[in-house]
Amino acid sequence: MSLARTAARLALVATAVALGGVGVAATPAAAATCTGYVGLTFDDGPTGSTGSLLSVLQGNGVRATMFNTGQNAQNNRSAAQQQVAAGMWVGNHSWNHAHMTTMTQAQMQSDLAQTNSAIQSATGVRPQLFRPPYGETNGTLQSVASSLGMRQVIWDVDSQDWNGAGVSQIVANAGRLQAGQVILMHDGIANTRSAIPQIMANLTSRNLCPGMISPSTGRAVAPDGGGNRGGGGSCTASTSYPNVWGDRYNTSVTVSGAGSWTVVVAVTQPQRIVTTWNGTASLDGTAAVLTMRSNGSGNTFGFTTMFNGNSGGRAQVRSCTAG
Repeated sequence: MSLARTAARLALVATAVALGGVGVAATPAAAATCTGYVGLTFDDGPTGSTGSLLSVLQGNGVRATMFNTGQNAQNNRSAAQQQVAAGMWVGNHSWNHAHMTTMTQAQMQSDLAQTNSAIQSATGVRPQLFRPPYGETNGTLQSVASSLGMRQVIWDVDSQDWNGAGVSQIVANAGRLQAGQVILMHDGIANTRSAIPQIMANLTSRNLCPGMISPSTGRAVAPDGGGNRGGGGSCTASTSYPNVWGDRYNTSVTVSGAGSWTVVVAVTQPQRIVTTWNGTASLDGTAAVLTMRSNGSGNTFGFTTMFNGNSGGRAQVRSCTAG
């Protein structure tokens, strides 16, 4: 479709939205309630399948922690960049997944420092979390990680995806997650990608939401708003849904804590964002993830989303970054 036709189509939709509010009664739906947070983690990336994993995560409104090996980050720089661009957190998973407890302290130091450098070079982010390969650790390895500014994170629940678990088994294992806990999953496994929608449905039914892993405690907590994109401070973005019609709804987002900001919001596919206002907007290829930057129009912006068969979902804020 040409740019001119696209612009004309959006203009028609905007007009329809303006007219659609007349005489149509609707009650705004409440956003999902999060009574606790869990850490969804994916080891061994980035891989040739990272893009597919990110698409599934974004399509289900998930932010996760990606524990990358330094070798893979160096060899798949664009995929590593995509992880951060998609709002994921990145951590250190050693250089090449060796049994690190067999190393000397100097070897451990070199391995983790080299991995940090590769990840930071590819993404601009310095890891604050470290996951030892195979979960094997000792006091020396923990001390080395700490000296490099990283918190060691193991896991509470093993999805068993690495062990050939089927989709239903991965979903059942994830169903054991409780608030604050962390689950082990892996990049590059098709069954894991297929399980994500069901995992999210289960978490939502229990009012649990994907969160970040605290570098202070190693437990899953509410996202900090800024992810680990580097640079800039944090701000807060709150949503409301002032208009809901039969085929679409409006979202209003109010930012506090910063006069200049970038906010990332996402809708659940097959919903699509079609119109935006009061900011400089950028949509991903699915039109499900919106990055909005302040443009002097104030601290409240909005957008219209077409349901496309999913009338229950509502837009959620992924991050708010000041500056």
